[in-house]
Amino acid sequence: MKLNTIAVIGGTGKSGRFLVQRLIKEGYPIKLLLRNPELFTLNHPMIETVHGDARDFNSISRLVKGCSAVISTLGQPKGERSIFSDAARNIIGAMSLYQVKRYIVTTGLSVNTPFDRKNERVSMATNWMYQNYAETTQDKQKEYELLSESNLDWTLVRLPLISLTEEHCNTETSLEDCKGEGIGAADLAAFLVSQIEGKDYMKQSPFLYNV
Repeated sequence: MKLNTIAVIGGTGKSGRFLVQRLIKEGYPIKLLLRNPELFTLNHPMIETVHGDARDFNSISRLVKGCSAVISTLGQPKGERSIFSDAARNIIGAMSLYQVKRYIVTTGLSVNTPFDRKNERVSMATNWMYQNYAETTQDKQKEYELLSESNLDWTLVRLPLISLTEEHCNTETSLEDCKGEGIGAADLAAFLVSQIEGKDYMKQSPFLYNV
């Protein structure tokens, strides 16, 4: 059975590369947004590339068209204003245009939800981010608010420090608190792909971490 095509944003980043490999391994065709196509060297018949920028609606529209779900591991470009709410608006708009419902996206521990019971370590880390990286931290919170107000079937995965390892360890999720200090990139990729068909965290923001 041929699987539906998945649109990927941030697939050339450190954790995004693990996601692309996992999607290919599980048989998903991919449409991959590339801001700098010359830096992407993986040539695979299951990958279609779209040259564009997450801040540009037309780029996102071309990416989303013909896909059944969107996964984003988008990172903050250095030296630019925060990208997360800009990208979210474009993604929500393009997905609504093409009636694509499933959106899975990663973010940091600093995002707050009404369900949180963050432990002291995570609360201190959140406060530190607001003090030292106020613009991007506030913008990530705005991304959560935009998703909450949308009609998408979204899952916003909150992450601790990502280790770029192929090793698999035990993982745990929680809607209230992050009890682990890290997550492996291979474990993250496996979780993101599992959520394409998974419904446990629809319209929710789980923490994901290794235990």
